[in-house]
Amino acid sequence: MSGTREGFSFSVFVAALVAVFAFSAITPADAQERKSIRWATSSTGSYGYKVAAQMVQVLEAALGGQYTVTVNPYPSTTAAMKAAMDGEAEVSYTADVGMADVYNSDGAFKDYKPAKSKIVHTWYAYPMESFMAVYAPKADQYKSWKDFSGKPVFFTPAGFMNWLNFRRIYKALGYDFKHVQIGEPAQGDALQAGTIVGSVCYTTAGRSLPTYWRETELRLDIKVINPSEDEIKKLTAKNLTPVEIDPKQVFSKDVGVQKIMGVPLLFGYNMRADMPEEVVYKMLTKFYADREILAKADPGFEPMARDFVGMQVKGINAEPEIPVHAGLAKFLKEHKAWDNKWKIAENK
Repeated sequence: MSGTREGFSFSVFVAALVAVFAFSAITPADAQERKSIRWATSSTGSYGYKVAAQMVQVLEAALGGQYTVTVNPYPSTTAAMKAAMDGEAEVSYTADVGMADVYNSDGAFKDYKPAKSKIVHTWYAYPMESFMAVYAPKADQYKSWKDFSGKPVFFTPAGFMNWLNFRRIYKALGYDFKHVQIGEPAQGDALQAGTIVGSVCYTTAGRSLPTYWRETELRLDIKVINPSEDEIKKLTAKNLTPVEIDPKQVFSKDVGVQKIMGVPLLFGYNMRADMPEEVVYKMLTKFYADREILAKADPGFEPMARDFVGMQVKGINAEPEIPVHAGLAKFLKEHKAWDNKWKIAENK
């Protein structure tokens, strides 16, 4: 799947959804002052940014012109999450592993106190899968993920959720996490030069690559290094079971394996509890109604289209102690998927 194809699919995505929402939007508010929704994402080369940037018009139409939506990229998903919790944004790109760190005061959120309030479960959109890749001419040096322990690796930009995912992977395996921070465009040069021995790659729903990885694999020959059977057993014991990915659905060239073994995490766009219940409910209701359009436009949404309600349940159950936005709670109750063990977030 080429970068051109990705761009085309998102153009179709925007055109189709804007057309749908334009005819089924919330009561127009042309005479009212438009409110602002600031959408914090990771950097411009990330999949999370691409989705948000392309959905601006969709969300504005879905909310009947009552809101102006702007997308603000941050150096990492962690920074985007903090922006929302500090009141600099209303929506934050995030993932289950990041939400866990927020509520456990771990990692980048150790000793962190939000200026406003913590984000809560709001909308889970797609899974991602993290795995390891190397420059092909050097691939024979690496047989498993253990061979990268203590060696310089670009684990995606520091603070990205896939960076956090590999941090917990290394912790589960007892490996030395030695991250080298570089700009995404420099990844190919760093692999060739040996500045880094490997780089973490990730897919969305086992299909889409982030923009910077697409550019890298078109420039260089890349090989994927899978975890060993022993590593897979250890990860499974820690509820980090790798999933199979078809490399032909992801890369334009051979990457040396018949199947890629990636460790999944669930991504979403979460908000503080002070976002009005009806705004979140109406957004979820419309996304649910048009989930097939989303999936046809971009394969990353296929799992959500197959089981939209189930994906929300899975996102909550990944960290069930975290409160659920009232708008999501209303949506799940309507679909008879609410669990009374969960807690609805209070707008304090």
